[in-house]
Amino acid sequence: MKPGNTSSISRVLYVEDDPDIRAIAEIALQDVGGFEAAVCESGVAALAAAPGFDPELILLDVMMPGMDGPATLKALRELDGMADVPVIFMTARLQNSEIREYRELGALGVIPKPFDPMTLSDQISRILQDSRG
Repeated sequence: MKPGNTSSISRVLYVEDDPDIRAIAEIALQDVGGFEAAVCESGVAALAAAPGFDPELILLDVMMPGMDGPATLKALRELDGMADVPVIFMTARLQNSEIREYRELGALGVIPKPFDPMTLSDQISRILQDSRG
């Protein structure tokens, strides 16, 4: 992990259906942020990858075909060891009522899309620090 990253998180499960956003986020997480990232294109893929990867943080797109972010989160929470893994949603849907809904589902916070790849890891660290109070 790079020295600038103050969180204790090293393994991030990232779920995003858009291949371009997925590629940018993978670079942002691994090359800029120094995280080990498992990148999934769907909720179903995330459910398959999560147990073997043992993520310390889940970044979750809200709007995905089939199983959306909230449904994926609910399903991940059912898996062994996933009940307490911190989750941050990434979305362009940022109405106060939507953000409140994401938090009620258990998300620590929301990172707006489009995101800046150079500051993504800083945003993650800030949300994690804020959640620890």
